[in-house]
Amino acid sequence: MKFSPFVSSSRRKNRKAHFGADSNRRQKLMSSPLSKELQQQHKVRAMPVRKDDEVVIARGKFKLVEGKVVSCFRKKFVLHIEGAKITKQNEQPVFVGIHPSNVIIKRLKMDKDRKATLERKARGAQKKVSSGDISQMD
Repeated sequence: MKFSPFVSSSRRKNRKAHFGADSNRRQKLMSSPLSKELQQQHKVRAMPVRKDDEVVIARGKFKLVEGKVVSCFRKKFVLHIEGAKITKQNEQPVFVGIHPSNVIIKRLKMDKDRKATLERKARGAQKKVSSGDISQMD
């Protein structure tokens, strides 16, 4: 059901917006949920994934593999993770691209920008809870 008259519900337009998004928007699209411990600690549910975050793969062939994010390919919407490699026929190892929706962030690489983002998102969530828009996170 469509709630906002200012947003299109057309499949064609949504796919065009998704796959034609610029790098800034792709960063936000490449978000992953935080682990339960991090959610309770920071009061934030999800964050954009970046290089040097530690993640665990939750879906697919490499399920339950833990590793550090080696690179984020925004152009392809995939992450390269240390433990997710296959060997080619010539014995050369290559990373398998994992979509960010299939991973859970176990440890964040913190810097001042990321800390500010976490605080901002937590304040916004607290404001919604206090106004009664949503129920409080467990």
